[in-house]
Amino acid sequence: MLVHRGFSRPAPAATALTIGNFDGVHLGHRALLARLGAAARARALLPAALTFEPHPREYFAPESAPARLSTLREKLELIAADGVDYVCVAPFNARLAALSAEDFIERVLLDALRVRHLIIGDDFRFGADRRGDFALLKAAGEQHGFTVEAMDSVVCAGERVSSSAVRDALARGELERAERLLGRPYAIDGRIVHGQKLGRRLGFATANILIKHERPPLSGVFAVEVDGLAGSPQAGVANLGIRPSVDNRMRPLLEVHLLDFDRDIYGTHLSVRFLQKLRDETRFSGLDALRAQIARDVEEARSFFAALA
Repeated sequence: MLVHRGFSRPAPAATALTIGNFDGVHLGHRALLARLGAAARARALLPAALTFEPHPREYFAPESAPARLSTLREKLELIAADGVDYVCVAPFNARLAALSAEDFIERVLLDALRVRHLIIGDDFRFGADRRGDFALLKAAGEQHGFTVEAMDSVVCAGERVSSSAVRDALARGELERAERLLGRPYAIDGRIVHGQKLGRRLGFATANILIKHERPPLSGVFAVEVDGLAGSPQAGVANLGIRPSVDNRMRPLLEVHLLDFDRDIYGTHLSVRFLQKLRDETRFSGLDALRAQIARDVEEARSFFAALA
C-alpha cells in the first residue's frame, strides 16, 4: 500500500475513494472498505482512502477529544489488510479546517485524489462549519464527472457499530462486546523497552511495552495473547495503566507477564490482544500485597486460558 502525506502530489491513478478517521477500523469501516474494493474493481480504479492526522476532534478540542483506539501505524496496517492500495494522510490543521466545502471538493477530491467514484458513510460532513454533505457531493459529482454513494451504518447484535461504541465497551471492560464491534479482539502494538525490573524482583518478570497511546481507551489488568514472538501466540497477563502502587506514572505503561516464557526479547515489536478483564488497577499497601495479587492474577489468567482450550 502506498501512503502519502498531504496534497503536494496527485494520486498515481484515478481513484475509487472513501473518507474517514477510521479509528479502530471496526466492522462498519471494514464493510465500507469492502464496498470500496468492489467498486474499484468494477470500474478499474485505484482503491484509495483519505484519513486525517490528528483526529479533527483532537484539533478543535484537545482537552475533550476521545481516547484513540489505534495509532496511525495500526490504522494504516488494518486499512491495508482490507485491500486499500493508496492512502492519503491529510494533516488536519488550521488551513484544512478553514477550507470551504467547495474548495475541499476541487482541491482535495478532484486535484489531489483524482476521484471518479466516492463512497461515504451516512453521517459524513466536511468543509468549514461542516457545511458539506451528501447532497453537495452529489451535485458536484454531476458537474465534475464522478459518482457518489452513501453507505448505511452497520448494526451488530442490535447496536450501531461506531468508534464511540467500541470506546464505551473498552472503558467498561466489556471486551467481548468490543470484539463483536471490531470483528477481532482489541489490540495495542508496541516495542519492548527496558524498565525498572520490578516485576522480576517480585517473581513475575514483565515485558515493558512502549505504546504511543497517551490515553488508552481501557485500563486495568487483563488476560492477553501476544503476537510477534516465535511460533504461536503467547498467553500472558497485562497491566495497562499508571502503576499506582509503584510510581503513579503520568503516562500509561503496558506491562505483560508471559506465562511459561523466559527469553530475552528486548527491542521486539509485539501486538497485545486483550481477551478478558481481570480487575481494575488498585493501589496496594506495599510490595508484598502487590506480589500476592499478581499471583492471583496469574492463576486467574491460567484458568481463563484453560477454559478456552
